[in-house]
Amino acid sequence: MSTKAKPIMILGCTSDAGKSLVVTAICRLLANRGVQVAPFKAQNMSNNAAITKDGLEIGRAQYLQALAAKTTPSVLMNPVLLKPSADTFSQVIINGKVDHEISNMPWMARKKLIWPKVLTALESLQNEYEQIVIEGAGSPAEINLRDGDIVNMSVALACQADVYLVSDIDRGGSFAHLLGTWACLAEEEQKLIKGFVLNKFRGDPNLLGNAMQWLEEKTGIPTVANLPYYRHQLPEEDSFRLGTTWQRGAINVALIYYPYASNLDEFDALIYQEDVNLVPIQHVQDLSLFDAVILPGSKNSGKSLAFLQQTQLDQGIIAFAATGKLVLGICGGLQVLGKEIKDPFALEDGDKNGLGLIDLSTTLAHQKETQQNIIKWKNNTLETYQIHHGESVVLTDNVEVFIDKNMGWKQNNIHSSYLHGLFDNAVFYNWFMQQVGAAQNGINWKKHVDQELDKLADMFAQHGWL
Repeated sequence: MSTKAKPIMILGCTSDAGKSLVVTAICRLLANRGVQVAPFKAQNMSNNAAITKDGLEIGRAQYLQALAAKTTPSVLMNPVLLKPSADTFSQVIINGKVDHEISNMPWMARKKLIWPKVLTALESLQNEYEQIVIEGAGSPAEINLRDGDIVNMSVALACQADVYLVSDIDRGGSFAHLLGTWACLAEEEQKLIKGFVLNKFRGDPNLLGNAMQWLEEKTGIPTVANLPYYRHQLPEEDSFRLGTTWQRGAINVALIYYPYASNLDEFDALIYQEDVNLVPIQHVQDLSLFDAVILPGSKNSGKSLAFLQQTQLDQGIIAFAATGKLVLGICGGLQVLGKEIKDPFALEDGDKNGLGLIDLSTTLAHQKETQQNIIKWKNNTLETYQIHHGESVVLTDNVEVFIDKNMGWKQNNIHSSYLHGLFDNAVFYNWFMQQVGAAQNGINWKKHVDQELDKLADMFAQHGWL
């Protein structure tokens, strides 16, 4: 493979070490310096996905990294996406489209089919851009997974990347993580590592003493950066903030946090608004004190619905709906709110009876709908996207169109839509706040994210190695 600059690759000692954020920071830093840069992650596992302009599906993290790089998001940047929909099953997205055959193959049997697609995507990016910044997945020291590796050291060796190994020092044991991970690598892999990175550091750097010198004496590799614990308002790759509870004096919105909830980053505009308190609800409780309830998307609406029924959260939602307050279902949440979910191709959890709060019937289609949508609504433009198998139809005249025909419906105080990304638009945010009697102070969230990317790049310029 030829490229204008050696790829930079960011690996982590553990999941959630901060690989994604470091790649994002590097992409924006280099882009601000005028470098033609692109992100790459061979394989991502997340139910937070994004849709490219050409209607293809990639991980949300790579989509954000492309925006950080000031370039157009492409499936080349994430050729393989795994979307968990059961404890031992993930839907496999290859080059932006579902591959049912590979999805049903054993894990270790997939590499021979997927690896050529990874190499093709990487080579295409290298031919197009001056600099590629690559993100690994989990840890390269997972000995049991090395034979099937298509995302960590296999990629590093294929393109002879300059590798930097990141450890989350906030967890503790950081130097042991770095030394142990390095020791688990083959000699040819160790030679690719150019530096260690401490991430999420709090406190006085002097407390590190001679630990970095000790580590370099053991490995021959310097610690090139000590990045501070950095609070940001950027989308998370695959996690969600838990632990918040109802707060007096705030606008309290209950987010039903069922298994396989997806695309939760679309509620960031609520999470980071000072006068709004978004509370993830995982257990049955009295919802009457809340101002609104949201049912988010789901990678498996049937299993999410079954969870609500098993925990009796379904009764709590039904009781809340009877108060006349706002209930909003997005995508999978729309399906759960309806009368029934039909699953003729056994894509999810079989046929289910929904909550019955809106007179809709959903059938899960074999073909997935994935596209960006720009919609005129209330004399404004909504920038949204779709990503769903479900096709829903109205059962009675009690149901009205919500936002756009065939993509959203309302019945009394129950509102639903297949459109993701609604809260990124100030006009929808303000509509929502009007329904709950709160301040209509929405902003263009996409512009806000762009400003956050510049702040992240500034932090990395101060504490990083580039």
